[in-house]
Amino acid sequence: IGLVTKNGILIVEFANQLKEKGMAIPEAIREASVSRLRPILMTSLAIAIGALPIALALGAAAKSRMSMGTVIVGGTLFSLVLTLFVIPAIYSYWAKPYKPNKQLKDADRFEHEATHIAE
Repeated sequence: IGLVTKNGILIVEFANQLKEKGMAIPEAIREASVSRLRPILMTSLAIAIGALPIALALGAAAKSRMSMGTVIVGGTLFSLVLTLFVIPAIYSYWAKPYKPNKQLKDADRFEHEATHIAE
């Protein structure tokens, strides 16, 4: 669960940063997804492949291990698909265009004026 959450947060956070830099929402989510694709694939597939010996277990108590391994492999691969396709789709639907905070602009202006007065 932690890996899937981290991957989703990283995609959304990177898209938010690109949006703040002035990029449109579709381009921001596309760029964020492309830049995070390789790390997401590597970590998710490493977990799935690492759990394959458990899913294909032989020997004593193999039945109980096989069900646990199957759940780990299947859940990891399913969450990979959700992370790569559903998170960007939901983000593009719910994201609002970036509007600079007017209060921050006013604070920056006041700070700039205050430093010039102090000099």
